[in-house]
Amino acid sequence: MRSIPMKHILVTAVVLLTLTGTRCLVEGNESVLHVGKFSAGDLNGWKEETIWNTKKTSYSFIKENGKSVLMGKSANAASGLLNKITIDPKVYPVIRWSWKIDHTVLKGNERSKNGHDFAARMYVVFPRGLFSRTRAIEYVWGNVMSKGEILRSPYSNNAVMIAVNSGNELAGKWVTNTRNYADDYRAVFGEEPPKVGGIAVMTDSDNTGESAIGYFGDIDVLAAAKDSEPHNGEHKKKEVPRESPPIQPHLLPKHELVPAKELIPGEAVPKESPPKDQIQQLPAINEVPAPVETAPVPKPPIPAPKPGTAP
Repeated sequence: MRSIPMKHILVTAVVLLTLTGTRCLVEGNESVLHVGKFSAGDLNGWKEETIWNTKKTSYSFIKENGKSVLMGKSANAASGLLNKITIDPKVYPVIRWSWKIDHTVLKGNERSKNGHDFAARMYVVFPRGLFSRTRAIEYVWGNVMSKGEILRSPYSNNAVMIAVNSGNELAGKWVTNTRNYADDYRAVFGEEPPKVGGIAVMTDSDNTGESAIGYFGDIDVLAAAKDSEPHNGEHKKKEVPRESPPIQPHLLPKHELVPAKELIPGEAVPKESPPKDQIQQLPAINEVPAPVETAPVPKPPIPAPKPGTAP
């Protein structure tokens, strides 16, 4: 019966190194920090990290469409490449990378230790003093996880897997992912993220005993945008001002007093009509005014005829 190797994910090796010192990236006015310059065939700052009692994954540069890409090739093996760096998530909260796989791990099942293998995964590690308190986010190309699904690592409660891609639908095609890892950290750990201590990539298949191949393009960390900050693959849209709520009478401001107009000598003071004369009473629409009743005018009396005069 095959024993399970001591693969406490790659975080064990990553954490031990991040606790012994990291390379601090210059955090000036740059909007993009190039962590992995794989398209230039550059592994400066990256170091191979192996897993005890496990064969190593082979990492090498190959040419594809005139550019260099980093290929990880595993045959029942597990090891990764680590870049020890310090990044302030308040300044650079976004990470962007591209990758490709030939296929997922056939027997891969990230829900268990026996199937915890990936053709491509990337770690963002957050040292927090003691080894037992250090946390990590694993961005993975899921085998059985669905895209967007989040799971705790079967090896550590301080490591969380986020499937940014899944299955074989996009196998053989390059995919670019952009994640706000600071937001991801807040969502999964419920607190503000500490500074990043390392970023690592890995292709492994030691738990399943199978073969896997992953390809990695450039890795960049981005500064927060001024108008909108990339949020896990999307840009936050500017908020449209909402309609003002109905004004409540008791919230209305008091009328301001208008100072009296200064009189000019010799100028007549305009008369102001009484308030009641300023209001015009208009009849209702289609309303016919009632006729005005007037008192009858009395007729003058007819005088009586004089004696001896014919009527």
